[in-house]
Amino acid sequence: MIDIQAWLAFAIASFLIVIVPGPTVTVVIANSLRAGSRAGLLNVAGTQLGVMMMIAILAVGLKTVVAVVGEAFLFLKVAGALYLIWLGIKMWRSDGTLGSADSAVKVRSPWGYVWQGFVVIWSNPKALFLFGAFIPQFVSSSGNPAMQTVVLGMTFVVVATICDSVYAFAAGRTGGWLNRRNIRLVERISGSCLIGGGLWMLAARRSVQ
Repeated sequence: MIDIQAWLAFAIASFLIVIVPGPTVTVVIANSLRAGSRAGLLNVAGTQLGVMMMIAILAVGLKTVVAVVGEAFLFLKVAGALYLIWLGIKMWRSDGTLGSADSAVKVRSPWGYVWQGFVVIWSNPKALFLFGAFIPQFVSSSGNPAMQTVVLGMTFVVVATICDSVYAFAAGRTGGWLNRRNIRLVERISGSCLIGGGLWMLAARRSVQ
C-alpha cells in the first residue's frame, strides 16, 4: 500500500516540522504554564481533531486531483518540494520566540480547551496548505491516493500528538528550558533538514525525467 522507506522518511520529516514551535505549540505552552499540563493536553486533543478533519478533506481532494490531472501530479510534488525549502529557510530566519499567547492564558473548561485547540489549527490557513504540499510528496500515483493520504495523515497525527504532549508536560512542570536559545537551535537544525530534504526531492524528480 505504501513503501516503508517513504513512510519512514515522512515520519522523520513530520517530526522536524512538528518539533518547531508554531501557533499551536504557543497556545499549548501558554495554557500549560497557566493551568497545568492537563490544559495543554486538552489543547492537543482539539488540535489533532482538527488535523484529522483536514486529512479527510485532503484524502478526498488528492484522489480527485490524481484522477483528473494525471501527469500534472508531478508539478504538485515539485511545488511541495519548493514549499519545504521555503519553510526551512523561514525556520533559519526565525528569532526563536514563541510569539504572543495572551489570548491563550484564560482559564477554560475542559471542553473549552479542546475547542480552543480545534479553532487555533483551523484559524491557521497555512496548516491546510502545509498538508496539501507536504503529504503529496510521499504519495505514489500508482497506488490508492486516498488510502495513502490517510495512512500518512494518521502518522502525522501520532507524531504531532507525542511532540505537542511533551511540550505540554514540560511547560506544566517547568518552562525554564523553553528559552530562545534552545528554540533557535531546534529551528536551525529542523530548517537545515527540511531544506536538504526539499533539494533532494527536486533532484530525485529531475533524475526520473
